[in-house]
Amino acid sequence: MDFVIAALVGYVCGSIPFGLILSKAAGLGDVRKIGSGNIGATNVLRTGNKKIAALTLLCDAAKGALPVLLVLNYLGSSAALVAAFGALLGHIFPIWLGFKGGKGVATFIGILLGLAWPMGLIFLALWLAIALLFKMSSLSALIASAAMPVVAWALGRADLALPVLALAAIVWIMHRANISRLLAGTESKIDLAKKA
Repeated sequence: MDFVIAALVGYVCGSIPFGLILSKAAGLGDVRKIGSGNIGATNVLRTGNKKIAALTLLCDAAKGALPVLLVLNYLGSSAALVAAFGALLGHIFPIWLGFKGGKGVATFIGILLGLAWPMGLIFLALWLAIALLFKMSSLSALIASAAMPVVAWALGRADLALPVLALAAIVWIMHRANISRLLAGTESKIDLAKKA
């Protein structure tokens, strides 16, 4: 029963479509009708509003961190991992949007912060460094997420290595179209200097 509760808490939190809610509230329209068509922070950034994109990133990360921390506190570490998967899948497949959500990167960051905060900070540092160098959000997310199981081991959290590998695999699966474009050299770049 604890695992069922953990999964539901994670999924309900993860399925809140902050990208859509915030972009509409800011008068930017339906973010699903631009760019990649998903509700994540990178696509919100394509509206040109960096503040709303940053707020989306924070909220999407929070909906990964909060259920993990809540369940960890009340139901234990095993249930917290269930909540982590629930949150990630909730973001990717939100019931409110016909199971069509984002790709899970910001929520994955939040999950890492909830499970072991140094991992989340290392992910952010890697993502930012690669994004500044190559100007590609997808490449940054793929490399940073792939590094996380190794980071878990390096931080003495071998117990998290396999679950984090599974979470990272979900993120990679959701980026399969981006991977094809990266291999073809046609992946779009993000303009971090663009003013809102």
